[in-house]
Amino acid sequence: MPELSKVVDVAPRNLINLESVSKSYGKDPVLQGISLGIGEGERIGIVGRNGGGKSTLLRVIAGVEFADTGRVTSGGNVRIGILAQEDQSGQYETVRDFVLGDRATHEWATDARIREVFTALFGSHDQSIFDRKIAPLSGGEKRRASLARLLIADLDLLLLDEPTNHLDVEAVAWLASHLRSRRSLAVAVITHDRWFLDEVSERTWEVIRGGIEEYDGGYSAYVLAKAERMRQAATEDARRKNLIRKELAWLRRGPPARTTKPKFRIDAANQLISDEPPPRNETELLSFAGARLGRTVYETHDATLNLGGRDLIDHLTWNVGPGDRIGIVGINGSGKTSLLRLLMGDVKPVAGRIVTGITVQIGYLSQHLDELDPKWRLLEAVEDIALRVDLGKGRELSASQLCERLGFGSDAQWTPVGDLSGGERRRLQLTRIFMRGPNVLLLDEPTNDFDVETLGALEDLLDDFIGTLLVVSHDRYFLERVCDRFVGMLGDGSVRDLPRGVDEYLELRAASPFQPVGGMGTSTRVSSAADLRLLRKEITRLERAMEKVDEKERALHEKLTTAATDFARAAELDAQLTDLIATKEELEAAWLEAVAQVEG
Repeated sequence: MPELSKVVDVAPRNLINLESVSKSYGKDPVLQGISLGIGEGERIGIVGRNGGGKSTLLRVIAGVEFADTGRVTSGGNVRIGILAQEDQSGQYETVRDFVLGDRATHEWATDARIREVFTALFGSHDQSIFDRKIAPLSGGEKRRASLARLLIADLDLLLLDEPTNHLDVEAVAWLASHLRSRRSLAVAVITHDRWFLDEVSERTWEVIRGGIEEYDGGYSAYVLAKAERMRQAATEDARRKNLIRKELAWLRRGPPARTTKPKFRIDAANQLISDEPPPRNETELLSFAGARLGRTVYETHDATLNLGGRDLIDHLTWNVGPGDRIGIVGINGSGKTSLLRLLMGDVKPVAGRIVTGITVQIGYLSQHLDELDPKWRLLEAVEDIALRVDLGKGRELSASQLCERLGFGSDAQWTPVGDLSGGERRRLQLTRIFMRGPNVLLLDEPTNDFDVETLGALEDLLDDFIGTLLVVSHDRYFLERVCDRFVGMLGDGSVRDLPRGVDEYLELRAASPFQPVGGMGTSTRVSSAADLRLLRKEITRLERAMEKVDEKERALHEKLTTAATDFARAAELDAQLTDLIATKEELEAAWLEAVAQVEG
């Protein structure tokens, strides 16, 4: 009988190992006794609370930071790249220097992967993009450049810390597809974008209390497995607490000084007590009662909004009713934030009109945290809204009690707002908004700076919100979790209903990534080489103008920080900042239009 052929499974090459690694920055260790490894082609999602050690773990793996104890070893010639949250472009002059290094033009221009990366992240691989100066670029543009630099490099292990920040829904979908296509590349990713985690990761590490808990599968599988672990732990905890009660009752029986009790029973009872964990300091976001909504929330009647000589919103007729939960998606510069500002009355339509219900009380979360005075104490920031909060049914909380409920202990309540992390400030800002009792919430990128656990708490909070909700976000998981309807803005001035949600939006964009899709917009093509040269000059002029506006914006933010206690001066600077942001939006709209014509 002939011998059957044998199938031999070849284990993936081991890239890096951590053995008993610990790292601390103060009294308490951030990582403690970590032992793990990453093999060739593995896809790992990393989750955990903000400040829990996720970024530290990546930096230790990359060798950017050294472990206090333990060993980090890698295989021979392992090439590792890391996308950190800090800007890494400081020593470079242009985008070309930073991203392409000393590659010759013919080398990168004929590389399909490089062209694909730049088209996906910057909308084009045109020469003018590479010639832009690095220093004046916005934080989002620098981050895209850092990501592009890593994606075109030949790496074995790619470590990504919040790679979806500053990416729109379309770019996030492309990045997930791109990483899936490179099967030999190992990836470890920290992100609050749970849709991205599900698409990319095949294992999940949870960084918790200095250790790592491992789960098979992406985010959804992690949630299910964690729920099962918690169920089993709750059962064991109930048994343990019952045993503790019995042992404590036994210890207390009779005089305290009695020495006739068996020592092993005393030791066992004391051991049970010493192992009892402290109560967890849960982060809780509270929902406050708001005014009842009438039948009318927003009605837009043939409204047109023009910025930078371009109709961002073109003859829009649209109704938003009580209880509507609408997610807004669109390409960068298409006018999503402007749509929210139009509904609020911050910007006026050049034609048509907006009708706002008389019972509407707006709660608006912008992308900026400027309204929080950095010199305030945390408690003062809460008391600035109200000293006491009515929770209904005769219940109320003082500002200090509310801070406790938010996870800020009595000591933390005197922390200056300027010393809080981005996620903590964002959570504080949201709570201040809810304390005003809004019945309409307009949220512009609400998930920025939140960890996965806080996002879950925010989603639970919004589940209980009975008013109207409009959300602009690039976080697909969050949008699909809290919204019932979706509209898309594709740069043609229309606001399109998306019955099939984000999938339909991505299909529309894939069908015509640079041209207006449907609606009332029309395509404008460049008719001659002379027109093309003029448009490219205009693009360069607009980019320089945007650089100057960015510089002025940074300077105004610095002045606002120093003028925090001078409220008259702060109000004057804030008005200047509002005007500057409007100018920036006009420039961005004009730039987007010019680029669309060149690419057309």
